[in-house]
Amino acid sequence: MHEMSLLSDLLGKIQRLAEENGAGRVVAVRVWLGALSHISAGHFREHFEAGVRGTLAEGAILEVETSEDMDDPHAQDILLKSIDVD
Repeated sequence: MHEMSLLSDLLGKIQRLAEENGAGRVVAVRVWLGALSHISAGHFREHFEAGVRGTLAEGAILEVETSEDMDDPHAQDILLKSIDVD
């Protein structure tokens, strides 16, 4: 369940950033999945879409970059690279 905790933290961060910037909605989200994050891009997308229902990020375009580098210091992480807001 490590990945679910990371996803929950990420969704909270997206909502917080959008609110802090007075956004009406989140248009796009870019994330990076570490090689040891234990979640595929497709599986992440499914959980992301379910997790953003009813939030400012519902309907946002999701761009997912994946890493194969198990030695990366963030290999276990899911990182928020950027969001675009309206």
